[in-house]
Amino acid sequence: MLASLREGIQFMSLVRLLGFRTLACGCVIGRYREVATSRELTYVEEKGSGCDLHSHRRNHTIPTDRPVGSVSLAAKAS
Repeated sequence: MLASLREGIQFMSLVRLLGFRTLACGCVIGRYREVATSRELTYVEEKGSGCDLHSHRRNHTIPTDRPVGSVSLAAKAS
């Protein structure tokens, strides 16, 4: 579940894991779909030891409207 803050009220939303990917920089990202809205989220699970990108912060989302680098499919959730 992912926590959000809206108008001072914290709420949780249910998400479904779509799969994991390893980026060329070594970061591992998880793709999730929010159940209520079908919105897809990309979340940095682990930061690569050699990654210099400030936007790749562990436990943070990254924008999905632009490419996040060369990826290879590491695992897929059923």
